[in-house]
Parts: sequence; structure tokens; C-alpha cells
Amino acid sequence: MASDDTFPDDRRQMMESINGFLRDSVPHNHELGLSVVDLGVAEATMRLPYAEKLVGNPETGVLHGGAVTTLIDATCGISVFMKMARMARIATLDLRIDYLHPATPGKELLARAECYKLTRAVAFVRALAHHGDPANPVASAQGTFIIVED
Repeated sequence: MASDDTFPDDRRQMMESINGFLRDSVPHNHELGLSVVDLGVAEATMRLPYAEKLVGNPETGVLHGGAVTTLIDATCGISVFMKMARMARIATLDLRIDYLHPATPGKELLARAECYKLTRAVAFVRALAHHGDPANPVASAQGTFIIVED
């Protein structure tokens, strides 16, 4: 992942625009603290900061699976936008997530998604959620999104 100061201006502006959209138009994602940290052609990486309010089991401190699911779903959706290179309405058709091990308490979670196939009506995406090492994922996912043309 590139650092912020290595992004071309247009990519940085795109990230700021998407983060503004998440903040202003998607209250659930905003409440979780989701933010885009990297973009590429057909790719997106987002961050979910660790927060006590997102813990599923207070005895272990592990993030709730719903927060992890939201992170993965949002990241997949943004990767679809990056593949289309335009805005259109999309909706999740199917999202299969395999939880490989619990998220480590106290650590932020990253998700990276790639839209690997785009048809006129459906986008196909795969993703990994991890703590900074994609070789040790917390969860892996495969999803499909419908593209709604106006």
C-alpha cells in the first residue's frame, strides 16, 4: 500500500471524495469509522479502526462479525466503482465471507477488494480482511453486485 504523500493528486482527491461520501451519505459506515486508504484500477483498500463499541464479545475484546462484514461489503462496492470508472447505483447480490480467525483485539482491520470481472449488469469481487499482513487474513470473501443503470 502506498503512503498518502505518494498518491497522485487525482487519486488523493478521489479518496477524499469517497471518504466524504461515506461520512455524509452512509451513516452506518461513518459510525463505524470506515475510511478508504488506497485505490487502484478495480481495487480498493479500507480501514476499520478498533473501537470498544464494535466489540462483539466483551470477554475477549474481539470485533463483532457484523462490523467486519460491513468493512468487506463497503470495500467490495468501492472496488466495483473503481472498475467501472464511473458512478452508478449498485447493490450487493451475494456476499460469502469465510472467517478464518478472530480479529485481534485492539488492532485496526484492513480490507482489500478487487473487482476482477465486470459485465453489463453484474460485478464479481473478491476480498481479504487482515491486520496489515494479507498472508494472514482474518476473513476472505467473494461477492457479486448488481449494476443498476438509470
